[in-house]
Amino acid sequence: MAISASMVKDLREKTSAGMLDCKKALEETNGDFEKAVEWLRKKGLSQAAKKAGRVAAEGLVTSYIHGEGRIGVLVEVNSETDFVARNEKFQEFVKDIAMHIAAAVPLCVSTADIPAELIEKEKNILVARNRESGKKEEMIEKIVSGQIKKWASEQALLEQPYVKNPDMTVGEYLTATIAKIGENIVIRRFVRFELGEGIEKKQGSFAEEVAQQIKG
Repeated sequence: MAISASMVKDLREKTSAGMLDCKKALEETNGDFEKAVEWLRKKGLSQAAKKAGRVAAEGLVTSYIHGEGRIGVLVEVNSETDFVARNEKFQEFVKDIAMHIAAAVPLCVSTADIPAELIEKEKNILVARNRESGKKEEMIEKIVSGQIKKWASEQALLEQPYVKNPDMTVGEYLTATIAKIGENIVIRRFVRFELGEGIEKKQGSFAEEVAQQIKG
């Protein structure tokens, strides 16, 4: 059965689960709305979305060092309670996020965190490129809008394909972890260092090396 956008929207409004989770639930149940609701509840995803608004002020700051000190990451991930912060699954999640940041080089946690000046700078570059390639002036704004959206999703940690399982985004991995652990989790902030960053040097990508090792 074809799953329409309105079916996904109705299920999301009913359960508060994510759009992709709602679509998957409907696909798994051949479009049966009530069975899809039950599928989400069994997976814990509808409850996970509701937990996302709760205050999370405990948690961990974790470090990850790769390649004999060539790449380093510090990440803060918050939980609601100190008890969960000591949970093995939570600690594994935080470590996974730090490893992902080392490999995928996100700019920020979410697209909302991207500074306006960076978006404007990228937009100007894309406008110039499209004009140079001969795109019609009346089409450039629409083309650039789509390109900016794609660019922003590539910079945002939560929207990047998770390096250990590219079939899901980091945001989906977060939601699944909230469902398993049973309380809100927030990836609050991170900083990533790469040896010699900003200094002119021979071409090479430690990030690609990290990603390959993680996938392996």
